[in-house]
Amino acid sequence: MRNEQRIRSRTPESRAFAERVQLVMTLTARLNTLPFDHLDARKTLLGEIFDSPLPDSLTILPPFYCDYGLGATFGEKVFINQGCYFLDLGGITIGDRVLIGPGVTLSTAGHPVELDERYDGITHAPIVIEDDVWIGAAATITPGVTIGRGSVVGAGSVVAQDVPAMSVVTGTSVVERRRLKTPSEAVGGSER
Repeated sequence: MRNEQRIRSRTPESRAFAERVQLVMTLTARLNTLPFDHLDARKTLLGEIFDSPLPDSLTILPPFYCDYGLGATFGEKVFINQGCYFLDLGGITIGDRVLIGPGVTLSTAGHPVELDERYDGITHAPIVIEDDVWIGAAATITPGVTIGRGSVVGAGSVVAQDVPAMSVVTGTSVVERRRLKTPSEAVGGSER
């Protein structure tokens, strides 16, 4: 994954991340129990979740789920439909006039791929969604991806590589990228 960074387990950085996640999950739980017409309370809680002023033209419909909050920025006239998940540790940048359908997941975090490293922390890389993008319902955008200006991501798509500007992409096909080492290969062990 491009621009990948890591947070190692059992470090001051990982503890600070875990504390922030607890706070933001509490705030999103409160957000999602508000009556739908309590717009001022929703705006206040979203400001606390993202810890910054938000554009007046931003619309986020609950339920909405976020794990970190400090990594997301929004352009003007952004619309985020119900049931979306933002895992924003790596940073999520959303341009102007972006439409995000219901049930979309923007995930900037994961775990190392190699088995012998997988439980040592988390990896993260930014997602950038440029101006005038439309992301269809239940799409998933993975860490390190940029969606180019004016593009459309079809409903249910899984996007694991950059999308050029002014493109329409769809699909969930699985492509084997490489083979992982077995635990014995990773440590130079003997064959069975």
